Amino acid sequence: MSRVLVVSGTGTDVGKTVVTAAVAALASAAGERVAVLKPAQTGVAPGEPGDLAAVAALVPGVTTAELGRYPDPLAPETAARRAGLPPVTPEAAVDAARDLSVDHDLVLVEGAGGLLVRFTPDGTLADVAAKLGAPVVVVAAAGLGTLNHTALTTEALARRGLACAGVVVGAWPAEPDLAAWCNLADLPAVTGVPLLGALPERSGTLPPVEFARVARHTLAPALGGVWHSSRP
Repeated sequence: MSRVLVVSGTGTDVGKTVVTAAVAALASAAGERVAVLKPAQTGVAPGEPGDLAAVAALVPGVTTAELGRYPDPLAPETAARRAGLPPVTPEAAVDAARDLSVDHDLVLVEGAGGLLVRFTPDGTLADVAAKLGAPVVVVAAAGLGTLNHTALTTEALARRGLACAGVVVGAWPAEPDLAAWCNLADLPAVTGVPLLGALPERSGTLPPVEFARVARHTLAPALGGVWHSSRP
């Protein structure tokens, strides 16, 4: 049985797709067959490149799968309703992940926005993780406010009995401020889970070889890298 890892954010625009690509890049470099599943893509019209196109550009050879696409930049359930299209159910996402696991060593399931953003009126990414029995990597922002958002997300996971693999800062700034530096120590303290990396901002603009090198040095051994929280 292949490994399945769910990637969620504390909100939107925290670097979830780049972190997903970084984990995929390290697993691929280690010789693993990797698939990335995006159950629902919102804010992108048919034919336009979405998050999976960004992953494929950074990690050549990775398998990608998207189940639903909705043009409005909204939560998947709302975007599907406005488009008059059927929503992607947690059950469909689980089935797709299990199908991909047959031929891949690692399946990464990237959510849309935060953990409790709805796919259906009563289904979220947390339900997908629960049905798969998969641990969740939480992608967080670097600066002020992230302690609260990240603690809320990890608490929601714990209340549901879901495993949190750890937290990754999705866009570590080139010139970090005091809050960012303090958060490196404070995130594990307030969440009770390990900090597993801090990817530099704009990593997603790098060519694949350089991206894989950066991923190796900015993700922790648990995700295939060599990073330690004492040296971002």
